Amino acid sequence: MALGTFRSSATAQFLRSTILQSARFCHHNKETRQPLMSYAHGASYVPLLNHTIGQRLRMAVDNVPDKELFIFRQSGIRKTFAEFLEDSEKLATGLISLGLEKGDRVGMWGPNSYEWVVCQFATALAGFVMVNINPAYQSTEVKFALQKVGVKALISAPSFKKSNYYRALISVVPEIASGSEDCGAVRSHELPEFKHLIMLGEQSHRGAWKYDDIIDAGGSDAKATLNIRETDTQPDDAVNVQFTSGTTGLPKGAVLTHHNIVNNAYFVGRRAMYHHGKDILCVPNPLYHCMGCVTGSLSVVVHQNTCVFPAPSFESLAALKAVNDEKCTVLFGTPTMFIDMLNHPQFSEFDYSSLRQGFMAGAPCPIELCRRLVNDMNMRDIQIAYGTTETSPVSFMAILDDPPEKRVRSVGHILDHVEASIVDGQGRTLPRGQRGELLVRGYLVMQGYWNDREKTNADITPDRWYHAGDVALMNEDGSVQIVGRTKDMIVRGGENIYPTEIEQFLFQHPLIEDVHVIGVPDERFGEEVCAWIRLHESAEPSQVTTETLKEFCTGKIAHYKVPRYVLIKKEHDFPLTVTGKVKKYELREISKVELGLDQVKSHFNE
Repeated sequence: MALGTFRSSATAQFLRSTILQSARFCHHNKETRQPLMSYAHGASYVPLLNHTIGQRLRMAVDNVPDKELFIFRQSGIRKTFAEFLEDSEKLATGLISLGLEKGDRVGMWGPNSYEWVVCQFATALAGFVMVNINPAYQSTEVKFALQKVGVKALISAPSFKKSNYYRALISVVPEIASGSEDCGAVRSHELPEFKHLIMLGEQSHRGAWKYDDIIDAGGSDAKATLNIRETDTQPDDAVNVQFTSGTTGLPKGAVLTHHNIVNNAYFVGRRAMYHHGKDILCVPNPLYHCMGCVTGSLSVVVHQNTCVFPAPSFESLAALKAVNDEKCTVLFGTPTMFIDMLNHPQFSEFDYSSLRQGFMAGAPCPIELCRRLVNDMNMRDIQIAYGTTETSPVSFMAILDDPPEKRVRSVGHILDHVEASIVDGQGRTLPRGQRGELLVRGYLVMQGYWNDREKTNADITPDRWYHAGDVALMNEDGSVQIVGRTKDMIVRGGENIYPTEIEQFLFQHPLIEDVHVIGVPDERFGEEVCAWIRLHESAEPSQVTTETLKEFCTGKIAHYKVPRYVLIKKEHDFPLTVTGKVKKYELREISKVELGLDQVKSHFNE
């Protein structure tokens, strides 16, 4: 059976012809026989928006007040656009009543929940900057996040799965434990900017406000202040900080503006055909990640659709049930998520006839997986997206008028109003078909990394080109293929993992002399973490195993960063360059053979 069929549209045909004609007109000179260069500009007849998130929410409420906006199935919460705006205003005024000023950072730490999206829009309404904190973070990581961006108020779940967030916060800020119940005024020597802790749920916690009490705290004065703040907030104001790991081993806080993410949500939605307002999106992806909170929760507001969250974190059965019960038309996921859904033993029990599209990002997608999604889940308009947190996040997407086989062999075409270039080591644009580093420029490039001019300047050139860190090639029609990574990054199930961060942590182990972390192929996650370890001379190999290393990591670094494979090596086993640097490429090849992974099919292998 073919990969699938799809319905074309006048909009899709116009979009495709505009992109292709623009690319050929600008970059192919028949008279001088100049080759097509690896540069593309997303020429568009649709202008950029000049709206804040709050303005887009109010526009949607004016148009469809009684339409369902968010459905959180596990908690049974279903809210219309009008109800959601009211809840967002209540949280905004409650935070204002605590004394928060325009530009203050408000952190959110926890899994997917209705309170998460309320926080997302309440902070935008009030002119605050929301800080997304990964629910897998442990105490060391959350302390760094709070400290780095100067979080003034933190909204947190009490716990989730094996993580006890409240206990972790007490280890970071011991003063919390001596506070009064239902009073979240924080005074911390190490985190002087951290002033308020707000806990979700009905249970009281010492040193913390109850979320429900904050919701009810805003009075008429706070409401008047909110009206002023909304008027003062401009599209170019910062609205969101999302952490993305860096090669230095410490997370970087990418600062995104209203203009960045409102427009990205808008043009991603137009490319995916969400702008008709008739879609029901099922989003099992985490909200702390750009895919969840920009292409998911923000996109449905911008395009006035409905968004379904199956569970607080990804559960394949919950996602399948949500599609069946809510008649979802679009299903989000990373390749790993889709693999788990297709392989679930109860997969055949559910109806997928309502689906028209699978929206996939976070890692390269095997073509065989796409075939199964089209044929087994009715995703005839399967959509592949590519981007980074620093680009709000999506910069490339397929055009639905492209044949499906072609669609899944690349990450698609540059988005509207965005430029892309593929360059050599000297920054010169290469002819199409040649591999080089991918650069992106346009409205979607972040303001920079919070309070880190050095790293900002390293990733964004003076003329605002962002170094995506991937090796790519541009096809003749302007579509792009990602063929490798310039940054030493592991992509595990859609999570970006930087080896240096894990290496620096493992160096704290008393028996480890040297460590180098690499990615090795994995059929389910795409890649897994493998650590090459050299022990102190006094140590025995039996003292450091995969299990003992897991115990050392548990509760200190996120679970997905913990090495699955541990190889104990001698000094002479590490392949070195003439300057003494470890050849990580050779480590990967040796590891594949030693671990029996050289035949594993994944995005690790080109």
